[in-house]
Amino acid sequence: METANKTVKELAVEVPGAARLFEKLGIDYCCGGGVALSEACGKAGLSVEAVLSSLEAARQEPAPENDWSRGPLAALANHIVEKHHTFTKAETIRLESLFAKVCSVHATRHAELAEMQARFSEMANELRTHMMKEERILFPYLAALEQAAAEKRALPRAMFGSVENPVRQMIKEHDSAGDALHALCEASRGYTAPDDACASYRELYRSLEAFEADLHTHVHLENNILFPRALQMEAAAA
Repeated sequence: METANKTVKELAVEVPGAARLFEKLGIDYCCGGGVALSEACGKAGLSVEAVLSSLEAARQEPAPENDWSRGPLAALANHIVEKHHTFTKAETIRLESLFAKVCSVHATRHAELAEMQARFSEMANELRTHMMKEERILFPYLAALEQAAAEKRALPRAMFGSVENPVRQMIKEHDSAGDALHALCEASRGYTAPDDACASYRELYRSLEAFEADLHTHVHLENNILFPRALQMEAAAA
């Protein structure tokens, strides 16, 4: 049962396909991934043995094309920006428009929609500021840190002191986004559209579910891989 005692986030990094499995099972592997697998299974009402069996099958999957636990930090940061930041920026705009359209027709019969719209808009604005800070400040510094470490030069000076300081704030903001999406999922009964939902209503819920899944991967790459590696690199080079 050694695997059951490992944290979910450790397994998400270590086992090919684990993150995809956890997403399917509803196990939080990004913001709340710091708990043991056995505890996570208990919270989700899942059999530890069944999940371990599925994990063992996931271990046999081919390794991903990009092993971000080993590649350059700058390449991982670029991947996050190009794939996940780009998606998040475009989808928040599209989803805000969908919310406005759906609320204008259905909010009188489904009171939860107005609260969901406000919660999503608040989260979207916070995420835009969050990504801007990463793209303009943190990620460029991590690239400079990596280059200095490779060339055995003194670490670049940063206005925020240790990398630990902005990383702590980024994780806090990730948690806030995760809480918002959890609330949206609950308010929508697991993104289940009501019987009288029109095509736009159903598209809104389908897209919110896809948005949440992408954010889970996005946060996993930062919280569980990029940030820990950056902290280790800074400590080793100090």
